[in-house]
Amino acid sequence: MGFLPEAFSDYIAHGCRRADFIQERLEQLGVKSERIVIDGKNHILVQFASRAYNPQFKIKTVIAHYDRVPGSPGANDNSAANWQIMDWAARLKSYPSFHNVRIFFTDGEELGWDTGVCGQGAFGIASTFQRLGITSDDVYVFDACGRGEIPILSRSGMNSPASSRFKLQFSDLHTRTQNLLRQATGGRWMTLPVPYSDNASFLACGIPAVAITLLPADEASLYARKINSDRHLEDAVVNRESSKERRIKEHIPDFSYKEHLPLTWRLFHSADDDIATLTPASFSVMESVLNLIADAKVPC
Repeated sequence: MGFLPEAFSDYIAHGCRRADFIQERLEQLGVKSERIVIDGKNHILVQFASRAYNPQFKIKTVIAHYDRVPGSPGANDNSAANWQIMDWAARLKSYPSFHNVRIFFTDGEELGWDTGVCGQGAFGIASTFQRLGITSDDVYVFDACGRGEIPILSRSGMNSPASSRFKLQFSDLHTRTQNLLRQATGGRWMTLPVPYSDNASFLACGIPAVAITLLPADEASLYARKINSDRHLEDAVVNRESSKERRIKEHIPDFSYKEHLPLTWRLFHSADDDIATLTPASFSVMESVLNLIADAKVPC
């Protein structure tokens, strides 16, 4: 693919030691990182020099999982977002003012598909945040951001039965994220049901978090029409993220609605999630979105 360097092919190659690759590439870009091991999962944390932070404004925690399902190149799920955020980290290193951004590349996100949210690697991070009282960050999760030009903001968390404080915080973050996506794309964005990513771990710990993915315009429009015409489809998308044991116990079909999902999502966890499916427009959109996150200044 002409818009991607040869090294991206090395990153999605079978047998790539992806955590090592991320840290080595960050080092080449002049960005320091550290390995954080929680519950046997290897997360990579990027924090910047003290001048990049102002305690009067909210910290922005940006998350993208780097693990992938065996047998899948994982080009879109989630190598593209990893690459986009690594390049962003290099830009942040030379940011002219404070940006209040920290970045986690997380391990073990895919485990949540069969074990439930507590099995996700990010659950250990979210639990640590909760224990330390770090509950007021703006948490942005990016997953599958390499195909399409329409940012999709997940609806997950909007109908949470959590406390009034959580609901207010989440509503505020969700609204501000909508405004950010509107600005980044000239109004070309949507909010739709999206399969859980690492945002599930933070929501489960009572920490507001939004998830953003990308879809081609035709896929996003068709999916929106199906959601509006089939009241069961949204439940099916969410319930797919239930643990295998719960699905069996509660007789939840194992993604019986898969054929109704966008083609982009049907490529996940397969050999077809390869470099040929990625689109250059996605990288331009993500650059705009990430830059606006860096620019955002929200008082504590």
